[in-house]
Amino acid sequence: MAELWSIVRDWGRGLTPTAEQRQALLAWELADTRRARAWQITAENGLARIAERADLLQRCLQTPQLPLMSSAWQEQIPLLWSLWLPLARQIAIAQIRLKRPLIHGILGAQGTGKTTLAQILQRILAQLGQTAVCLSIDDFYKTYAEREQLRHCDPRLVWRGPPGTHDIGLAIQVLRQLRAAPTQPVMIPRFDKSLRAGAGDRVSDEPVVQASIVLFEGWCVGLRPIGEGAFDQPPSPIETAADRQFALEMNRRLADYLPLWSLLDQLTLLLPEDYRLSLWWRQLAEAAMRSEGRDGMSDADVRDFVHFFWRALHPQLFIPPLVQNGGVNLVIEVSSDRGLGAVYRP
Repeated sequence: MAELWSIVRDWGRGLTPTAEQRQALLAWELADTRRARAWQITAENGLARIAERADLLQRCLQTPQLPLMSSAWQEQIPLLWSLWLPLARQIAIAQIRLKRPLIHGILGAQGTGKTTLAQILQRILAQLGQTAVCLSIDDFYKTYAEREQLRHCDPRLVWRGPPGTHDIGLAIQVLRQLRAAPTQPVMIPRFDKSLRAGAGDRVSDEPVVQASIVLFEGWCVGLRPIGEGAFDQPPSPIETAADRQFALEMNRRLADYLPLWSLLDQLTLLLPEDYRLSLWWRQLAEAAMRSEGRDGMSDADVRDFVHFFWRALHPQLFIPPLVQNGGVNLVIEVSSDRGLGAVYRP
């Protein structure tokens, strides 16, 4: 592997590989049949696809507007070559074929890197002549005042996040406006999680002009209601009768989100090799904050927080049927060290 990444690094610096080195790269691409199928690489078109990717690599590495990669691009080469570049290229091609703004959903649990992926894709897509805007389901949370009223009516909604805490009407309105490619700016909401003592609230809207691609990410983006029989013997932490009732109600509320999901043109899933890694990753992040003298939740607080989300929409219940029933276009597995696992189309 080290030799292959050396070839890619040199190519990124402008050193043209030999025919033998190109064949080595092609053999590596074709060896993983699921990944090759995902990126539509074959023995016939492989060398041309690799050359196109290398050209995009050079452009990205020579662009000062790409600090996420240029600051430590040596270490990021495997992800850059194996995931970010081919995914950006596919999204751009799909938008051109669609002939209107494309909405690409990114679904991922906490800690899987969905926000970072969206930001990186935005920068790479700019090199492909695309204007992408990053948008999160979090940006459509109801206002602090609305959520306080909601919690007054339903004390179980102690945290934002589950179905019912978003302004779905506003989300549908904004995505429809972006898809229509208006010549006037579209005002998109933004949400600051640090406001209201961490409860978060809306901040000033951001004007967006003629975005060709919308990267719409979130922990529940694209999730659909499942059969209620799945809750007869649910996984932990859905343990009590009250837990089960809460899970059932959240499942039913997902139906309100279906008109929003219908606006997605594509959906990519960031899938940890074990859903419980989200808890561990969040605990590590909070511990790092505490070690720096900043406010951070204790391990027990993080556990309560993450378990709240699992009680609402448990990944073990909702993710497999979404993948099996064709609700996802691309699956990107995330290993325990947050490295890249398998990449495939279901």
